[in-house]
Amino acid sequence: MAMRLLIVAASNRQPSWVSVAYHEYAKRFRGSCRLELKEISLARRGPTTTSRRAVDDEGERMLAAVPKGAHIVSLAASGQTWSTEELAARFRNWMGLGAPVSLLIGGPDGLAERCAASADESWSLSRLTLPHGLVRIVAAEALYRAWSLVEGHPYHRG
Repeated sequence: MAMRLLIVAASNRQPSWVSVAYHEYAKRFRGSCRLELKEISLARRGPTTTSRRAVDDEGERMLAAVPKGAHIVSLAASGQTWSTEELAARFRNWMGLGAPVSLLIGGPDGLAERCAASADESWSLSRLTLPHGLVRIVAAEALYRAWSLVEGHPYHRG
């Protein structure tokens, strides 16, 4: 059975280049792993809606999209940074869990505290603030590179 990686991202419609780039990496996964994306629409923000309330709403819907029993990884600037080799080692561990892995990407106001608290791990792609569409592309490429290293595929020449 193939390992299921699921990126759950709070986001409204992204530019076409984001979709094209993400799908380029997602389609490369074959055999032992597959990468999927579940977009959670952003909560409406209005004069009576605080950003915290909007983030909490997004977080509830993000967690509802996580498969039961999944290993949860939050993507946050405050998370741990991993080299490609460290991510590949984590990837091996995830494969051994026999459970889906859900990676949570918050919206423009961040990731809900409940999502962060539910995470088994927290991963930082960079200390930079990145556009949310770019985060999914960088995460997809990094995951593909780690998977290719685990599989012995020549993509990673590090």
